[in-house]
Amino acid sequence: MESNWFDKIGRPRYVVAPMVDASELAWRILCRRHGAELCYTPMFHSNVFTKDAKYRKEIFTTCPTDRPLIVQFCGNNPDVMAAAAKLVENECDAIDINLGCPQSIAKRGRYGAFLQDEWNLLKSIVTAMSNAVKVPITCKVRIFESVEKSVQYAQMLQDAGCKLLTVHGRTREQKGPLTGIANWKHIQAIREAVTVPMFANGNIQCLEDVHRCIDYIKVDGVMSAEGILTNPALFEGINPLSWEIAEEYLSLVEMYPCPTSYIRGHLFKIFHKIFTFDENNDVRQLLARAQNLNDFKDVCIEIKKKYTPYHEGTVHYEDDEGIIRVGFNLILPPWICQPYIRISPEEHVQKMEMAIKIQEHKRTHEETDVNMLSRKKIKKLERISRRPIKDVSQQSERPNAICLNEVCPNPLGGKCLYQLCKKCCRNKCYEEDLDCKGHGILVHTRREMAKRFANEDMKNET
Repeated sequence: MESNWFDKIGRPRYVVAPMVDASELAWRILCRRHGAELCYTPMFHSNVFTKDAKYRKEIFTTCPTDRPLIVQFCGNNPDVMAAAAKLVENECDAIDINLGCPQSIAKRGRYGAFLQDEWNLLKSIVTAMSNAVKVPITCKVRIFESVEKSVQYAQMLQDAGCKLLTVHGRTREQKGPLTGIANWKHIQAIREAVTVPMFANGNIQCLEDVHRCIDYIKVDGVMSAEGILTNPALFEGINPLSWEIAEEYLSLVEMYPCPTSYIRGHLFKIFHKIFTFDENNDVRQLLARAQNLNDFKDVCIEIKKKYTPYHEGTVHYEDDEGIIRVGFNLILPPWICQPYIRISPEEHVQKMEMAIKIQEHKRTHEETDVNMLSRKKIKKLERISRRPIKDVSQQSERPNAICLNEVCPNPLGGKCLYQLCKKCCRNKCYEEDLDCKGHGILVHTRREMAKRFANEDMKNET
């Protein structure tokens, strides 16, 4: 293999991350139009990819303009990983091993960041894949708490045959509401210790962050995931009108079709700031129920119709103090593509503690005011008190557990598959086309049933 492969693909600096159900072909082409120089496919499961031709055909789509391209696989079997790599080597510029996924599904499947302690296995995987294909093998990893171990980890992968490293500056435990800030110093230490090309990942919200990261760490390029989802033009250095970028994406979906759940997910992220306003709940529900491209286009039309007058300055509003403002008088008004700002882990913990205190206060208040309750309420409480006490060992291990939606203080449902309260779970199921048996929410099942009935009606008509 030639050593100058990275030069041949143009030494890309602006990189779109591999994102499950989010970095499909239409999205990659959209990002390339707006400054991205290299894209990754979503993560593919190597075992399923090698065994299921239908899965392979549906999930891996590309086109001549989709280059340079890196295909990412997860797995824990060197031979299977090598076989999967062999199937795509002629349609990409490199093949990546996912060693960074921190989700519980990766733990159950023994892949992603949950392989970072199995160094002998990782050496075997990198070596087997490198020997099997003619394109370079790369790795996307997370850091350890220890700088020294993080450096040794990167050096081990380089020695095994890895030709490019992408380092996400967070540990395996930093995820969800505990994500926090990525550690650029760890990435910098790794950069100084390895000789292969390297990308940094983490803390990227705008193009200025990209340049700051490259200057500080001296990496070859910067990868964006969450930032690029809320602003596909991040690498172009602009903040476009949300409905314009959404309409452009939908036009690409017409050329390169993908599941409606992918489209819905992208539009929710592009319009995320608009949906923070309660007055837009009707449009949010319209998007949640959308089933085809025309439905998604209607969402864009509604948002454009409502916010164009504000954007053009022909409509003003009064703030809480009664002062007339032009537009929304913000640095980035809600109809402009902009970063999603997470609360800090410390703020999240404080919010959870406050929610627990509020619940405890409510319970105490109810107990002290029991004499003021109506007869009907007292009888209900007496019936509850006579119920048999459940075995503590069968109850949840997390008393007072709170919904994992970081902006929701409600208690989560004990049997919820996604560890959310019923309201947040219902929203998630509508947005991502899911079921939750714990809450009895069957959005996906009912949608599939509706499609089946519609197909049967069409057949009957013909």
